[in-house]
Amino acid sequence: MGKLIYKKVSDSRTEQVQILMPEHINGFNRLFGGRLVEWIDVVAAVVARRHSGRNVTTASIDNLQFKAAAYINSTIFLSGQITYVGTTSMEVRVNTYVENLDGMRHMINRAYLVLVALDENDHPTKIPGIMLETDEERIEWEAGEKRSKLRKQRRLDSY
Repeated sequence: MGKLIYKKVSDSRTEQVQILMPEHINGFNRLFGGRLVEWIDVVAAVVARRHSGRNVTTASIDNLQFKAAAYINSTIFLSGQITYVGTTSMEVRVNTYVENLDGMRHMINRAYLVLVALDENDHPTKIPGIMLETDEERIEWEAGEKRSKLRKQRRLDSY
């Protein structure tokens, strides 16, 4: 049996920055939601790859809340971190902000995604555990544990 490995939340934290260009805008002159989902998925995948040391696939987007609009020429800041891990899956929270020129950030979106680590044959594979260091990380873990149970129950209910 292999040695248990744990990683810190901070080991896989990931940030991405975009400036909204005309190709990112929808017919209402706001950030196109589908483009934001793409960026969120990429940030979540990088977080999960850094944590697992494996290729990953997105299993679900559990929660995606659009809180405010963003407009052309806005600076968009995405921040992702591990919130919960199972045996082969990881829950990742990605927060998206509009960053003003003075550096102030206003959240426009929060999403929770579940990604699964893959072995060389594209089968789910075990991942490291997580070391919780802050109260915020412990709170997120407990909430992630509840979300994981709800997801499992929804899967059972759908059969």
